[in-house]
Amino acid sequence: MSGLIVTIDGPAGSGKSSVARLLAGKLEAAFLDTGAMYRTVTLAAMNRGLDLTNEDRIMSVFDSDNFDFKAENNRMTVYINEKDFTEQIRDPQVTANARHIASAPGVREKLVWMQRDFAAENPRMITEGRDQGTVVFPDADFKFFLTAALGERAKRRAKEMGVEPETEEFEKIKNDLKQRDSSDESRRVAPLRKAEDALEIDTTEMSLDEVVDRLAGIIRKS
Repeated sequence: MSGLIVTIDGPAGSGKSSVARLLAGKLEAAFLDTGAMYRTVTLAAMNRGLDLTNEDRIMSVFDSDNFDFKAENNRMTVYINEKDFTEQIRDPQVTANARHIASAPGVREKLVWMQRDFAAENPRMITEGRDQGTVVFPDADFKFFLTAALGERAKRRAKEMGVEPETEEFEKIKNDLKQRDSSDESRRVAPLRKAEDALEIDTTEMSLDEVVDRLAGIIRKS
């Protein structure tokens, strides 16, 4: 199997990023982390002190800054003006502000083309996001839509952040995910939804390795 595009969509906390990264390693493919792309543009806008609610101002970063996304060592590294910002984009404030960028139609359209450029440079690719199978790569070879119960998704996110369950901070994480779901599903441009030809997999009772093995098995049998 030479060329291969696999899309993995789903709500926040469904495990799609971890699954996509590990699946890419198992299938010797590049990993496209679309969330990292949105965070990178967010960081660039923040560094320039732009109003993140003003789409015209946000779009100006594509003229003032040069963005580069590379598949390196089974992960995606991001560069702004040739400087590596892969770690900095994971700052909680950047993550929180990324929602403004993700809801801007012009930014989404620009990043869709950048995601397709990434695929052109990496013919074997696993990509994750919320609109990969519906908007960005409608003709992908395989499409998956991962889901999980809200409580389970909150536990996963809390574990990543080092937050204990049944705490006030845990409840905040849970409520934030619920609001994120509503925002993603009702977004005017490229809302979160399952592609008609995507296979939906509920990961609530599955380990990360089990999900990766199931997806890899489906792809290899075809």
